[in-house]
Amino acid sequence: MTSEIPVLNRIVYASASLGGNLLSRTITLWFVFLYAPPADADMPTIVPRFTLGAILLAIGIEDAIDDPLIGFWSDRTRTRWGRRLPFIVISTPFYALFFFLIFTPPGADHGVWVNVLYVTAIVMIQRIMGTLSGGPLEALLPEIARSAESRVSIVVWQVFLGSLGAVFALVVTGFIKDAWGFQVMAAIVAVLALVSRYVGVWGVWPYARVDVEPVRFGIVESVRQSLRNDQFVAFLPTFVFFNTAVTMLLTALPFFAESVILGERDSMELSFLGLSFDLKEGGVSGILAGAAILAVIVALPAVYRLAVLRGKAAVYSTSMLLGALVFPLLFFMGLVPEMNKLAQSLLFIAPAGVAITGVFAFPNALMADIIDYDALRTGERREALYYGVQNTVEKTVGSLTTGILALLLLAGETADNPLGIRLVGPAAAVLALMGYLLFRGYWLSDAVTEETVRDRAPTGG
Repeated sequence: MTSEIPVLNRIVYASASLGGNLLSRTITLWFVFLYAPPADADMPTIVPRFTLGAILLAIGIEDAIDDPLIGFWSDRTRTRWGRRLPFIVISTPFYALFFFLIFTPPGADHGVWVNVLYVTAIVMIQRIMGTLSGGPLEALLPEIARSAESRVSIVVWQVFLGSLGAVFALVVTGFIKDAWGFQVMAAIVAVLALVSRYVGVWGVWPYARVDVEPVRFGIVESVRQSLRNDQFVAFLPTFVFFNTAVTMLLTALPFFAESVILGERDSMELSFLGLSFDLKEGGVSGILAGAAILAVIVALPAVYRLAVLRGKAAVYSTSMLLGALVFPLLFFMGLVPEMNKLAQSLLFIAPAGVAITGVFAFPNALMADIIDYDALRTGERREALYYGVQNTVEKTVGSLTTGILALLLLAGETADNPLGIRLVGPAAAVLALMGYLLFRGYWLSDAVTEETVRDRAPTGG
């Protein structure tokens, strides 16, 4: 068995989150905007919004099949590199390549169906490559970090470094897109994501376990056993709902920028430190996202200390409730009289960033605890299968995001009537509240042992 992973290697492993977050948040921010832009935007519709939603839903169903299968495959693999590393090393270049291809569609001149077929094939392959690369990478965490302290340390570094990736995705890509277009933006993001993930693998390579026996259960029994894990069932829908809420908010940011803040204007002037900037919708979107990310980074040390003092689960739960309380404030962006619309929007967005910090910091660490609990129950370690099932549900529900957003935008998405855009905040709050209520059945402590399970398990549980 490998020794406990040193602090430096924890940080290097966590750096893979920079590229992963950079890539995923770039898709979240710009995918819908590229293919189905707002009505006021000077861009052609490549694929109608509801058609795009149907495509993502169909791909989500495909994800429901391949995520647990890939996880099971990884859990059953035996190589001299262990169960995880071969998947990451081989699939990561394709993960980055097909991300780039998402942002090079044939274009509206080629007709809707050519673009429908293109985006369906490219997004599906990119999702599969992402699962082959990301699932085993996540599954390494419970293997390399055995103590509660090292797990919290890693996930906090993942959030911090992932936030830097989000800064680039949600702030910098808008300026790159405005200056050079979607293709240059996508190429830069793809290269950075590829390098980041390989650096993370390099840092963890000596500590990836090769002594874990492959699981004995078949795929059907393995999935059944995971769904019998009461703590997995208590946790899983909570993060899925909250992540869907955040994805919907991020997807809506360019719409806020275009219709709520810029309105009828093509750009706005921003003065900062004596310099003037002419901001288009990409730059405005980046500043909105930057406010949330800055709040995440500022709140992270306090969230870490609270987790040490009160436990991961308590901070996670409280942060979901905070999200349910502050997300509705986004409805009022731009409505405060006699105040700059961008400035007031930043004030409304910052509290949302604090809530996001407390939720996004701990899912991987909570999953590691849940997997330890499963090992006590079954005698087997099935990290990749658990992450695969989680990703299945997360992607399936997340694929509904575009459809939900499209329905909301029916209420209005123009400068004259942005009601549908404003409703995104309250809708996200409902999802966050559902997550908070469902998490009440979670009772594992930060240190999962036979003794703590026996002491904390509900009577008859």
